[in-house]
Order: sequence, then structure tokens, then C-alpha cells
Amino acid sequence: MKLQQTDANLDNRKKKSWVPHTYVLIFCIILIAAAATYLVPAGVYDRVTDPNTGRTIVDAASFKNVPQNPVKPFEIIQAIPKGMNQAGWIIFLVFIIGGSFGMINGTGAIETGIATLVKKLAGKEKILIPVTMLVFAAGGATFGMAESTLIFIPMGVVLARGLGFDALVGMAMVTLGALAGFAGGVLNPFTVGVAQGIAGLPLFSGMGLRVIVLLGFWAIGAFFLLSYALKIKSDPSKSLVYDLEQLEKEEELKQKHFAALTSRQKMVLAVVVIGFGFIVYGVTHGWSTSSDLTAIFLTMGIISGLVGGNNPGKIATDFIEGARSLTFGALVIGLTRGIVVVMTDGQIIDSIIHAGAQAVTFLPRSIAAVAMLSVQTFINFFINSGSGQAATTMPIMAPLADVANLTRQTAVLAYQMGDGLSNSLFPTSGVLMAGLSIAKIPYDKWFKFIIPLMIYLHLFAAVMMMVAVFINYGPF
Repeated sequence: MKLQQTDANLDNRKKKSWVPHTYVLIFCIILIAAAATYLVPAGVYDRVTDPNTGRTIVDAASFKNVPQNPVKPFEIIQAIPKGMNQAGWIIFLVFIIGGSFGMINGTGAIETGIATLVKKLAGKEKILIPVTMLVFAAGGATFGMAESTLIFIPMGVVLARGLGFDALVGMAMVTLGALAGFAGGVLNPFTVGVAQGIAGLPLFSGMGLRVIVLLGFWAIGAFFLLSYALKIKSDPSKSLVYDLEQLEKEEELKQKHFAALTSRQKMVLAVVVIGFGFIVYGVTHGWSTSSDLTAIFLTMGIISGLVGGNNPGKIATDFIEGARSLTFGALVIGLTRGIVVVMTDGQIIDSIIHAGAQAVTFLPRSIAAVAMLSVQTFINFFINSGSGQAATTMPIMAPLADVANLTRQTAVLAYQMGDGLSNSLFPTSGVLMAGLSIAKIPYDKWFKFIIPLMIYLHLFAAVMMMVAVFINYGPF
């Protein structure tokens, strides 16, 4: 009888939670962006080469309106393959991650290892979540961990389920931890490093306040996630992905009956640990995410398959299965890039940036600082790249801070938090959508889960912006 009630509740949840398919949602956003090219005045900034860094930056004083260039219906369709092409490196990264994990998972080492870890962590769940998040926060703060989080999500999901939580907890332990570090940006060379270089600030200056920002984001995120995790552990029906968890229930039961790790499986885990070590080394020494790091993933998968005792045919089959499981998320990445293609072709991205920048100059200092945070958050919907957003907005925001009587360090703080926090919110984030695909979490479920936390984090960020104004956050 109890099972029948559960099934009935599951059917009701499915009926009540109907939303458009993710692809439909993204295509609707593309259509809205295309419509905006007819309504928003077109405008452009001149791009120049910074003689000191060699980077292409925006000339903040060069904005001018240009003739309207609305995107035509057929060009809307063309934006999709163009977006696929522009996002090709991350699409292939996702496929190789999936294939690599397919080869590793084919040995059974990950599942057995996690099952062993679950037994050892029994009763210690309250420690696991904040510690795991802190580890990934360190990665986000030092080497800008973003795409690299994708490889950890399957482990996080399996571990969370083994401890009585759900897929949301597993993904959030990884991504929210990295978010705290990325948005805190203590030593992040791809965001703070680039932005400070453009603003003319000493590299990684102002670190003290950024450490406080990081710890604040981590504490708020850990408390939020732990509260949710303990709630669903006591009552699984309160999970926002309860229907998904019911489908995975049989697999969970299998994971609770794994045998002890074999010698081969222990060697596979050693290969994985060494592979992660190379990943950390690579991203901290300037290796290319689109070539060197994907090669590490692929090498790690092949060696794991061989060490695990699988023959080449089995390894190839595992690779195909792993890559195929991420096709949905890989295509989402290209689709979301189509939004940016439409707005770029319609020449309205610079107009939106210019309008936001102009609005900030007429506000009191503390409110202007918070407004700069809001502007950077808004822009991140369209330019979902940390270094790309820095190159586009900091040449404008740095002199804008001078006009608004704010320090340039405050402008960098607004950029790093506005960019970092919203990476886990907007569907235009290819990494977010790929991660959700890996964890098999619908975007609408994630949005419902994450939006309360985003409110708390942005309120804290707004307070930090006011603190920056009060202390005249510098050196200048």
C-alpha cells in the first residue's frame, strides 16, 4: 500500500512539474535575442591591442551607434551550427570526459571505491559536505577550476546517493565548492589576474578581502547544502529530484553490495589519482584546456582500462558508451552559444554593456558599487566566459569606477563576483548545462534548488561591495 501511494505521488509530481524541454527553452531564448536585434539600438566599441599585455581590449571612449543589423530568420538557424563551432573545444572536452569515465567505470573501480568510502563515512555526513566543498573552493580560487569540475560530478553523485542524499547534493558539493573559490577569486589567474591586468592594478593585490569573500561564499553554500541534504535524508520524498532518485534506486541498492576492492581496481584508482595530479599541475602551469587537459583525460581512461584488465575492444566499447551518455549535454553547450552568436551578429551586446555602464555613473557610491555587481551579473548571461567578460567589460568598468569615485579594485571585485556566482545559475553556461547532463538533473529542478542560495550569495556579495566602498578597497 505504501508503494502504491509513492507511485501516485510520483505521477502527481510529474504532472505538476511539466516545463519545456531544455532544447526548446534555449531555442526560445535565441528567438528572444533575435527579436532584441530589431528593438535594441545597434552599437559597437572599438577593439584595440593593449601594448603591455598584447590582449585585445575595448576602448571605453569609443562607443558609437551603427546602422541596425537585425538577425534574419535563416540567420537564427545558422547561429546554432556557428555556436556549435565556436564552442567546439568544450563540446569535445565533454565527450572525452564521458568516454574517459566510461573506460574507468568499465573496470568497476570507481563504484567499488566509492562504496568502500561510503562505509567509512557512515555517520560522518555533516563533515563530508563542507570539507568536500572547501577542497573544490581551493581549486576554484587558485587555478580557476571550472570545466575540470565535470570529471568529478559522477563521483559526487554516486557518493551522495550512497550516503542517503540525492543527485543535487552530489553535483552541488562539487560545483558550489568550485563556485565559492572561483567567485572569491583569491589567486584566480583567469578572472582576477586578467581583470587586474586590464585595470592596471598590481597582480593579485587586495587579497585579504577576497579571502573573506571566498570564506563567506563557502560558509553560506555549505550551510545551505547541508540543511537540504539532512532534510531529504530524513524524508527522501522532499528531494527536488525525487522522481530521478526513484529511477536510480535499483542502482543504489547494487552499490551497497559491492565486494572489496581488487588489486587491479586499486591500481586503477591510483591511475585516477595520478591523472588528477597531472590535471592540477597542468592548469596551474598554463596548459591548454582544449588540448593538453583532454589528452590527460583520455590517457587516464585508456591506462585505467588496461590496468583494470579489460581488452582493447572492451575499452573502446566503454568509451563509446560513456561519450554517448553525454550527447545531450554536449549539444546543449553549442545551443547556448547560439544566443551569443545572434546578439553578436545583431551588434547589440556592446549596446547593452554601454547602457548598463552609463546608468552606474549617476548613482551614490555605495549604490553604484552594487549596481556594478548587478551589471556584471547581467552581462554574464551573454558573455559566459571569465576572461572574455574581463576583456570586454573591464576597459569600460575601470575608467567608469574613476568617474563614479570608486577604486578600480572595487570594479574588479564587482566583476569577479558577478561573473562567478551566476555561472551556476544561467542556462547560457555551457559548463553548468554539461554538468546537469552528467548528473541527469533537469535544469528546472536545478533552478528551483539553486535560486534561494543565489539570493543569499548575492546579498552577501552586495554587502561586500559596500564594505569595499567603506574601506576604499585598493591600492587604487
